[in-house]
Amino acid sequence: MTKWLPDPAFLTRPAYLSLAEHMARAIEAGTLPPGTRLPTHRGLAEDLGLSVQTVSRAYEELIRRGLVSGEIGRGSFVMRPGHEVQQPYLPERSGELIDLSILKPVSEAMHLEELRAAFGWLAENLSVAAALSFRPNTVMPPHRAAAADWLAREGVEVPAANIAITNGATGAITAALMGVAPVGSVVAAEALTHHTLMPLCTYLGLHLEGVEVDAQGMVPRALDDLCRRNAPRAVFLQPNVINPLAILMPEDRRRELVAVARRHDIAIIENDILGSMVEHRPPPLAALAPERVLYIHGFTKITVPGLRVAFLAAPDRHATAVANRHLVSHWMASAPMVEVLSHWLADGTARRLIDWQRRAIGERHDVAQAALSGLDYHAHPQSLHLWLPLPEGVTEAAFVAQCRLRGVAVAGGSAFHAEDRQIRPAVRIAVGSTRIDDLRRGLGLIRSMLVESPEELLAPF
Repeated sequence: MTKWLPDPAFLTRPAYLSLAEHMARAIEAGTLPPGTRLPTHRGLAEDLGLSVQTVSRAYEELIRRGLVSGEIGRGSFVMRPGHEVQQPYLPERSGELIDLSILKPVSEAMHLEELRAAFGWLAENLSVAAALSFRPNTVMPPHRAAAADWLAREGVEVPAANIAITNGATGAITAALMGVAPVGSVVAAEALTHHTLMPLCTYLGLHLEGVEVDAQGMVPRALDDLCRRNAPRAVFLQPNVINPLAILMPEDRRRELVAVARRHDIAIIENDILGSMVEHRPPPLAALAPERVLYIHGFTKITVPGLRVAFLAAPDRHATAVANRHLVSHWMASAPMVEVLSHWLADGTARRLIDWQRRAIGERHDVAQAALSGLDYHAHPQSLHLWLPLPEGVTEAAFVAQCRLRGVAVAGGSAFHAEDRQIRPAVRIAVGSTRIDDLRRGLGLIRSMLVESPEELLAPF
């Protein structure tokens, strides 16, 4: 831990902002180099004669600027200049590489034709409000009503006024976090979670705490322990096979987690972007605890990738805050795309595409089961991916690199870790992102690397 201290005589009002500026300059000058562990809030407050609240606000400002990261149980650390979390997928597909790194639904020529037909319908039916209005309250009310009808069929009863329509699930997750978790607060999530949640919490000035998982999902006792220690404001859950381990959380586990959330009065953000594509799923958390669950349901992963629209349903206690946060961060979803979705919800196209996707993903898992027979991996018949733990002695980074050299891209499992705790090295393999023949060939290459090829392929230079 560094011994550097600013001179209290040079601190001006507001003291928290002045302290943050002094520390920012020290970071820029290299006086506080990357990786430096900063003093505790209380310790620095005592050294400078300030309140703990003032120091906490200064640290929150440094987190907001991306200069400092706060890690629950470890402290606050100076970040590397320009540090960004590495995303698990390839930014671009190159050459003959089989890209199994990015989570996508199965897409065929039929999907393009459906979208073209929808745009033709839109050309004939686009409303004046959807084309020309800047006011969400002018454009979205009929679409919110359509969303409420759809969510009711998904098992979530919510007033139309409590639904924010967003440009995909990422915007919904952002608005939900901003609506329930103030800067500097703690958010809980499964130890293996959504890969964008970690950097998003950093950008929003939130402290993300990973919670133990088992074969049924998040462990209620572990969440209860965290609530007693660190008082999180919300818990982020992915109970329906979109989580990295492709777990379908059983109903009794959902009820246990709801009981913990009620006991400590915390919000639940439920990311259920696959919705009823997952057959025989238990009731959504939003149906079990409608007073505290913010429910996210998207269409990008279950219909057509270009249809970037999601619904965010909030309980009364959070609805206004969520609406305001969505307004200031995204204003509103793209009205023409929402028109297309509402049309598809009404005429049955959305349901037909979801049913098709379920069958197509099931065929991909049949291929995976044949290709990876005998290997230990986690999957579900309706998950868009599988999770493949690596054998002892095989490092994740080396395996991902070897896959690339052999012509197949996979996502390293560490990108999904919500905490630094040791978790068995693994890779996530998307099953819908490429043609079925390429999937079969890519999985065959992966199998051969694990079973038949102990010697690494040298990289050409």
